[in-house]
Amino acid sequence: MMITINGHECECEKGEFLLQVAKRNGIEIPTLCHHEAIEGQGCCRLCIVEVIERGRGKIVVSCVYPIEHECEVLTDSEKVVRQRRMILNLLRARAPESSEIEELCEKYGAEKIDRFVRINESKCVLCGLCVKACNELSVGAISTAMRGIDKEVMPPYREPSEVCVGCGSCAAICPTNVIEITETDTTRTIWGRTFDLVHCSRCGRVIGTPEEIAYAAEKSGEETATLCPECRKHELSVTMAQVYGRE
Repeated sequence: MMITINGHECECEKGEFLLQVAKRNGIEIPTLCHHEAIEGQGCCRLCIVEVIERGRGKIVVSCVYPIEHECEVLTDSEKVVRQRRMILNLLRARAPESSEIEELCEKYGAEKIDRFVRINESKCVLCGLCVKACNELSVGAISTAMRGIDKEVMPPYREPSEVCVGCGSCAAICPTNVIEITETDTTRTIWGRTFDLVHCSRCGRVIGTPEEIAYAAEKSGEETATLCPECRKHELSVTMAQVYGRE
């Protein structure tokens, strides 16, 4: 199936999400809540585009919009630009301390709207990526709590989570770098809890926390890791060379 994005013909499969097709063809669409490792959420609405089918245009969220028919797509039409600037202003009000949001506002010409007041002093846009990453890739130690302008991401009762394994997936995936994570040579601190760090027995690189490594071993059914991924690959290549060298 062929669709047209900003005048460029792009091949795609039926049911494929519009954002995926655009990215594959080098067409830029801004995103915040999208990550390749996580299924599309459509929370931030920043990736809106205009889809024209049978002469009628509509605004859709490209990260969760499956292509069903041949169509024309505009990523920077007047309607898209106007609505995207409004979305950015709302995000700026939600996360006024976020330099990432401010940079996006400057890039896409979202001038400040005075009637949009600062909700709080946060950097969080409540995109939900951290919660989803923790649920799908780890142990589900954090969630959103409260409602309305008081809504926030936190461990239960804002106390250090007993089930958190300190993997840092939530901090790594956060688009506005709001989740604080600090490391020393021997410890990692996140969500108010400090974990010891395990180092590779060969090269000394950090593998993770004992809790994280034990959880990964349990999920995969493999032995507890003592080597980092690079050293494991090297050890495997040496083993394979020895095996095939004997043949």
